[in-house]
Order: sequence, then structure tokens, then C-alpha cells
Amino acid sequence: MNNQNKPKQGSEETPKNGLGASSAAGSGNGFKRLLARKWVSPAIFMAAAAIIVTLMWVYQGADDSKQTTASEHPDQTEATVGEGTVTQPEGAVDEVIREGEQLQWPVVNKDALQIETPFYDANASSDERQAAMVQMGNTFSPHMGIDLVDPNDQPFDVVAAMSGKVSLVLNHPTNGSIIEINHGDGLVTTYQSLSDVNVAVGDEVKQGTIIAKAARNEQEKDLGVHLHFEVRENGKAVNPSTVVGAQ
Repeated sequence: MNNQNKPKQGSEETPKNGLGASSAAGSGNGFKRLLARKWVSPAIFMAAAAIIVTLMWVYQGADDSKQTTASEHPDQTEATVGEGTVTQPEGAVDEVIREGEQLQWPVVNKDALQIETPFYDANASSDERQAAMVQMGNTFSPHMGIDLVDPNDQPFDVVAAMSGKVSLVLNHPTNGSIIEINHGDGLVTTYQSLSDVNVAVGDEVKQGTIIAKAARNEQEKDLGVHLHFEVRENGKAVNPSTVVGAQ
């Protein structure tokens, strides 16, 4: 009787272990049988490909968004001139008039001078655009102003193109002395390659007032005596030839 009452540990544990082993084996065999079916591998491949394509599409969409933001204005070019960066808008600009004054050339007699380096016009011919490129070291940049040169390489007077307030007087190491005049309503004129400066920051000047003389500078020393003249409206460089009146 004692033998009959003893727990049958061996007989109870053996089926339990056998069931676990049987389940693991069954699962492994079932997975192998699943993979052995012809449609399973292509389905897995297609699912993986769909995930990859979706990720590429999301990434490309984000990248396109950045490019659109960076090129909001594809018709504009930028070049560093003097101490700041200016932007050239596409198309001509009407003649500029402020308080009854029309913007004029910043010299006493423009007919006695010649335009040596023109303003870079994105709509001009290839030859004209090439002529309006300026070399700075090993790089070329669009010319955002006009260079007026005396054929005899003689200094000439530089005058205020319009009445306004002097906002900058700077002696630049490569561009020569620079004067900037603010004419209000976002209009600014800049004069570079100067000597004998006659004005100071804060001075109110009238149109035609002699502010300096044209001279030489290191940046464009091949031009000899010349005046670099820029016109900017709301920070955008415009072709002086399109905004000055007859003189």
C-alpha cells in the first residue's frame, strides 16, 4: 500500500516535458512549413519593399520642402559688395523720384565718362552677363553696380545722386573710401573708390553736392580712377541705368 500511495513523479513529469518539447518542435516545423510555401517569400519581400519606398517618399518630401524654401525667389542673384549682401531683382525698375527729385547720375558730366563695368542683368545676353562679372580672388561674382571711368585716368567730382542723409562713411582696405546716403522710403545710394571725402555720418546733403572725388582702389585697380555706384531699393540692388533720369 505504501508503494501505491507514493507520488508517481516520473510518470507525471515525463508527459509534461514531452509536451513542451513537442510544442517547440511543432512550432519550428510549422514556421518552416510556412516559409516553404511559394507565396510567403514574395509577400515578405513586397512588404519590405513597400516600407522602403514609403520611407524614401517621406524623406524626399521633406527634402523638397527645404529646397522650395531656399529657392523662393529663383529670379534673384546675390553677391557681396563692400560690407553687405544685396539682391538683384528681375526686370526693369521705373525712374526713382523722392519728394519731387529724380535720381540723377552721381557726377557733374556723365558724357565725359564711360561705363567700364556694367550692372549684371540676369536677362541680358551671355556676353553682357560675362562682362558684368567681377573677379574676387579665385571666384567671380555678379557686379551689383556701375563703374564710371575717366578715359584720361583723371580724378573727377562725385556728387550726391539725390538729397538725403549720410548713413555710412568707411575707409575700406580694398574698395577705397565708401559713402552711403539714405534717401528715405528704402532708397539708398552707395559710392565706392573715393578719396577726399567731404561728408560725415549724419550730414544732410542736397542733390548735386560734391561729396568726394573718384579715385583708385585695390579691388579694381586695373580700372584706374573710377567710381563704383550702386542703387538699392528696400535692400535690392537695381540697375542704376534704369532708375536715373536724363542729366
